[in-house]
Amino acid sequence: MLKLHKWKIALLGIAANLALIANLAAGNLKTWAEINWLDVVSEGGLATLAVVWLLLILHSRPSGRVTQLLSLGLSCIALAGFQDVLDEFISLPEAVLWDHWIESGFMPIGLALLTFGIYHWHREQLIISEQLRKRERLFREHRDLNFTTNLSGANYLRKQLQHELAAHQSESAPLALLLIDIDNFAQINRRYGNSEGDRLLQALGELLLLNIRRTDLLCHYAGDRFALVMPATGKLLAETLAQEIASAVHHFAFKTHAQGESVFHTVSIGVALSSPDNQILDTPEALITRANKALLHAKEKLQCAIHLAA
Repeated sequence: MLKLHKWKIALLGIAANLALIANLAAGNLKTWAEINWLDVVSEGGLATLAVVWLLLILHSRPSGRVTQLLSLGLSCIALAGFQDVLDEFISLPEAVLWDHWIESGFMPIGLALLTFGIYHWHREQLIISEQLRKRERLFREHRDLNFTTNLSGANYLRKQLQHELAAHQSESAPLALLLIDIDNFAQINRRYGNSEGDRLLQALGELLLLNIRRTDLLCHYAGDRFALVMPATGKLLAETLAQEIASAVHHFAFKTHAQGESVFHTVSIGVALSSPDNQILDTPEALITRANKALLHAKEKLQCAIHLAA
């Protein structure tokens, strides 16, 4: 990961060397007795720790706004601490003021950038935690995970549907099941290879997680198909959310590894609702069957629209 940030490390090294050269050119080395070693240890320790923290962050994070803020903040703190250390070894004339700007200017700027970066890092972690929470709703059986999408599979889906349907009957709350199928997914595998198809499934799984509610459950049903369990959701709301998901996928640009081109996709969605008759307990298979029929109907409508457009 450090290879992605070589220029950041190089710029910090260049800035530190320029500060050293400027101090040596403008000042004189102090005698051994004039050096305050306690200040050297404390100020040098601060600069060293800032560099260590910087390397740890760059080693574990990709490029982005949060990484830029954190690295800039720590770099400013490291430079301010480095100048403090140089002051303990080199005596500068009173007319020289730029060393004070480095010490007193870079430190508050660095702390402000670091604080701003930590704030956005905090928000980023909340989003990641929310995604994980959605994956782990109620309970999670790791043996059922699909390693391509990191989502639970069809067996987990059926168990959750059984649980939700029982709750639906006792609480008289509506339940919706959405089956989301990627249109023309086979063409991706044929044109770009199976590895690109797997990357697309993973990317769309993450996209769907960002576009569902806290109470919803997303599973990888089979192949290029996802299943979304939506408790306490009636027909109108389920259809509205299905349209929002379809729109989000339609505007998502998938970047292929080989060519780096943007590939856009559409999805067909089948919506099924639990039985309104509380005297009859719906089953997971019955609900899945209705969702599959609705999905096939959506596929047929899409094909008719394509033929009419042609």
